[in-house]
Amino acid sequence: MPFSSLGLSPSLLKALETQNYTQPYPIQQEAIPAILNKKDVLGIAQTGSGKTASYVLPILMNLQGNTASKNRHVNVLVLVPTRELAVQVKDVFQLFGSSLPQPIKSLAVFGGVSINPQMMALQGVHVLVATPGRLLELVESNAVHLSDIDTLVLDEADKMLNLGFKEEMNRIFAFLPKKRQNLLFSATLSDDLNTINQILLNNPLVIKIESESDNIDLITQLAYFVTEEKKGPLLRYLIKHNSLKQVLVFTSSVYKADNVADKLRKNGIDASSIHSKKSQGARTELLSKFKTGKLRVLVATDLISRGIDIKFLPHVINYELPRSPKDYVHRIGRTGRAESPGEAISFITPEDQHHFKVVQKKMGKWVTMIDSAGINLKGF
Repeated sequence: MPFSSLGLSPSLLKALETQNYTQPYPIQQEAIPAILNKKDVLGIAQTGSGKTASYVLPILMNLQGNTASKNRHVNVLVLVPTRELAVQVKDVFQLFGSSLPQPIKSLAVFGGVSINPQMMALQGVHVLVATPGRLLELVESNAVHLSDIDTLVLDEADKMLNLGFKEEMNRIFAFLPKKRQNLLFSATLSDDLNTINQILLNNPLVIKIESESDNIDLITQLAYFVTEEKKGPLLRYLIKHNSLKQVLVFTSSVYKADNVADKLRKNGIDASSIHSKKSQGARTELLSKFKTGKLRVLVATDLISRGIDIKFLPHVINYELPRSPKDYVHRIGRTGRAESPGEAISFITPEDQHHFKVVQKKMGKWVTMIDSAGINLKGF
């Protein structure tokens, strides 16, 4: 099924062709016509499966000829959990919006940077991509008004409800008009998402595309038994011995991310950490360098990983296991995406063994285990 059969305008079809989009992903095939027809949608599809374009394209199409509104009264609100995802979504709106005969102004707003430039930039905005906390600050400052919202999007809806955003979300919903189109997209369908019927009031179309766990066979998984003190040498051995490039390493804390990246650099491996304590400018620069292959290793925490969207990421290493099996699947799902194979490696200490068995059982796949005691780590 080509994009031309989905009801998109010639200008959007030309933009898709220019960006080498040839065939729509399954989520796009179902979501685009439904959104064009102003239906509410709940879309469940793995990261990297084309969710963002599946709502950006029809929203831009629906805005054509219908963007006249009072200043600072936005038409479309996209709520996201992280700054990185906000920038990423805004970039997709700008990429395709620039091809339209009627200009569509989009803006990303988030905390961690000065609010004043964002206030000034809100003039004439049609599409606002926002993190909840900064959005509420802007609303309370009368810098933006939500009473004319025609379409609401929750991207990474599962995390929006899991990360302590519930109170902020409820405050935001109170500012929105009751009559609106609601679009929720998520990588997983959790129990929390079953509580969002209060938002999706208009008989939503539910689209569920194969989950990351269904696509897990694209990922080569290995796990190494290792003591805590040997994790650093083992990480450096694997990167150097196997000449790994573009490696995403997960840790469970900001402190550990900094520590791991520092040790890698001291051993001649180009690495940086990325987490919520770094400035937005630093985070944006690091992501750009990593995506373009100019940074060999990026050490990240789970929250920050939501904004890391790379088509063909070859290697993910769990330096520390996440607490939930669902987060493990999401982590390794950063590789093996869009039918591109990848490798996921996990470090398992004696204390981790029981938890890792639970992870494997939930995943429905047993991982090849290697004892690192048989590897000569001297000099690493």
